[in-house]
Amino acid sequence: MTENSERAKPFRSRDTSEDRRLPDASELAHRLSRDAEAVCRHYLSNGRRQGRYWVVGDCRNTPGRSLFVRLNETLQGLAGKWTDAATGEHGDLLDIIRQSCGLVHFRDVAKEARRFLGMPRPNPQPTSIPGRGAFRARSAEAARRLFAKSQPIDRTIAQLYLRERGIEPVHDEGALRFHARCYYRPNEDSQIEVGPAMIARVTDLKGQITGVHRTWLHPSGRSLALVDAPRRALGNLLGNAVRFGTLDDVLVAGEGIETMLSLRCVLPTMPMVAALSANHLAGILLQPSLRRLYIARDADAAGRAAATSLTTRAEAAGIEALTLSPRLDDFNDDLRAMAAVEFRATLCEQLVPEDAVRFLSLAASKPG
Repeated sequence: MTENSERAKPFRSRDTSEDRRLPDASELAHRLSRDAEAVCRHYLSNGRRQGRYWVVGDCRNTPGRSLFVRLNETLQGLAGKWTDAATGEHGDLLDIIRQSCGLVHFRDVAKEARRFLGMPRPNPQPTSIPGRGAFRARSAEAARRLFAKSQPIDRTIAQLYLRERGIEPVHDEGALRFHARCYYRPNEDSQIEVGPAMIARVTDLKGQITGVHRTWLHPSGRSLALVDAPRRALGNLLGNAVRFGTLDDVLVAGEGIETMLSLRCVLPTMPMVAALSANHLAGILLQPSLRRLYIARDADAAGRAAATSLTTRAEAAGIEALTLSPRLDDFNDDLRAMAAVEFRATLCEQLVPEDAVRFLSLAASKPG
């Protein structure tokens, strides 16, 4: 991920007196959104399409995987809306043009947008999908079918993969399964491939499956598959999560599956959720009965931003929010680098004393 403290704020924060003398910004943004992928291919050429998003380092076209641009209209809004996971900034395609071209004044951005809109583009494809509710329903149903067709992870490559990450036993509460021949498509123009994958169940607060997360694995089980994007989601993730344990008054929320399973090695009875990304962690839905929330953040800019955002939301809802911080990049790195007693101690000192007594398993130990 990239960090750039000099990034400009989205247009809506500027003085609007200039807007009244120029073409309507919202109309330009709407017209650009109809060709969102073409805009991204032109101005963010160092990125690539992944599913329904264009992924790149930042608005200035830096290579990386921090910025996500929505390519299709969804219930969350028009195509072209983007979020930078490293900074928490968000905006539309006019902001992309402004920053990628190094423009300052809106009149120059509008001129460049009109120039782009007037360019011929072969085989234009509409990015607005009619029947958004039906599309989301089909996506969630496909996720439920995939999970149903998968098998428990016991004695599979998925179990071996987690063991290689220091996670044993796996306290997954049935949220994880394995599929030996899970479809993988590198991009829209590629042939479908198949490979072994760990399948994680994404559910809402009522326990209904809304999606799955797929982690493609090397056939040896010792690492991720040697593909560009070995982790992908299917279905509706926004507000939902991979859940380990039964909802209670205390919860730990974090990003990755491996991160949360690492914590469950020493806190096997503590309810936890994996939101699967920093952006989704910031927007996770919290159950009304929740009294205390621990946020297991990753040690990067996106992790810090997500923890700050979620803390603000939790406290506004009357929920006590505390942050769990790893010594290294994340808690899976800690699990693998530390002795079992040291790893437990780093967690114990960050828990409220009553939760340490209630949840910390003194018998749990790191394998190997």
